[in-house]
Amino acid sequence: MKLGFSAADEEFRAECADWLNAEMAGEFKDIKGITKLTASPERRKEWEQRLGEAKWGCIGWPEQWGGRNATLAQQVIFAEEYARAGVPGRVNHIGIELAGPTILAFGSEEQKRRFLPDIAAGKTIFCQGFSEPGAGSDLASVRTKGRLENGEWVVNGQKIWTSLAHISDWIFVVTRTEEGSKGPKGLTFLMMEIDQPGIEIRGIKQINGDAEFNETFFTDARCPEDSMIGAVGYGWKIAMGLLAFERGVSTLGQQMAFRNELDELIAAARANGAANNPLIRQRIAKAEIGLRLMRYGALRMLSNTDHSKIDGAALTYKIQWASWRRSLGELAMDVLGQAGEVAEGSEYEWDTLPNLFLYSRADTIYGGTNQIQRNLIAERGLGMPREPRGDV
Repeated sequence: MKLGFSAADEEFRAECADWLNAEMAGEFKDIKGITKLTASPERRKEWEQRLGEAKWGCIGWPEQWGGRNATLAQQVIFAEEYARAGVPGRVNHIGIELAGPTILAFGSEEQKRRFLPDIAAGKTIFCQGFSEPGAGSDLASVRTKGRLENGEWVVNGQKIWTSLAHISDWIFVVTRTEEGSKGPKGLTFLMMEIDQPGIEIRGIKQINGDAEFNETFFTDARCPEDSMIGAVGYGWKIAMGLLAFERGVSTLGQQMAFRNELDELIAAARANGAANNPLIRQRIAKAEIGLRLMRYGALRMLSNTDHSKIDGAALTYKIQWASWRRSLGELAMDVLGQAGEVAEGSEYEWDTLPNLFLYSRADTIYGGTNQIQRNLIAERGLGMPREPRGDV
């Protein structure tokens, strides 16, 4: 088991850090340190294209599709250095980490030629159409319907919590295409262009003042028949394959962002005297230990080469980091005290630590609630009997 990096890997780390730090000190210094996902969307899109020009946009992809054929270790290193340099989060995260790998794994050669180069170049932004008002963590309950009509898919229904749909170009949609089907049967995976009369985007204002999520309404929205990934009725299989990519190398970059938040929390505790409180110090120490354990666990998970077996670490990672970060947000507010409850200006532009508290309340909900994650651990990881699911 390899839990470290080679000398060649560290040379690659230096190359990544030099390029990223130079960009953040040069043309794109105005976006350095931005944490609000919806801030400066046009500049963020320009940054995506800059990454693509330099072949840093999706380094793990094959070179023919705009990547670098980077090793797993190199992908981890780039994700870490990206966060360390204070670069804003990727507005095309869904395209790079989910849509692209799904097309690589399940798409046709024509679909790869059509979509992958523009995703890698930062020219096509994707969003995800999975959750619905009655189908959040239970994806198999989707009600959005699709039917074939004159060589086109016609889609009607509603999706919700569609991250960054308002600045995206395409959306992938799980839709029910078999009349009367229930559960995972009868679902089809479609890719749809957003800029069309049949799709309406409505923003959702969040508690932290941001509005990255949207409701997405489909009213006779259309896409060509060949925009389907896989085959009719294979939507569940494609969706499950896509979600597996969500636990990929970005986990280490995510942890570097957590490192930045914890460091800021420690600095605040020292500045306002909260660090003199032995209970606060104890909680900070616990957070530090938890973060280091997550790092080693993620390295162990990513070093697993036997993909024929279910990796228990992969099943537990989501609930581990989400619970840890929610606790970190609570600790941040206890460190700040009353100063953390007031924001300057009428639009409530929160600083990093209050925003951490507010945003982390959702960490244990989106991407699979803690309750759903415990079911996955029990059923898939430990082989325990499945929970009764009615007709599903």
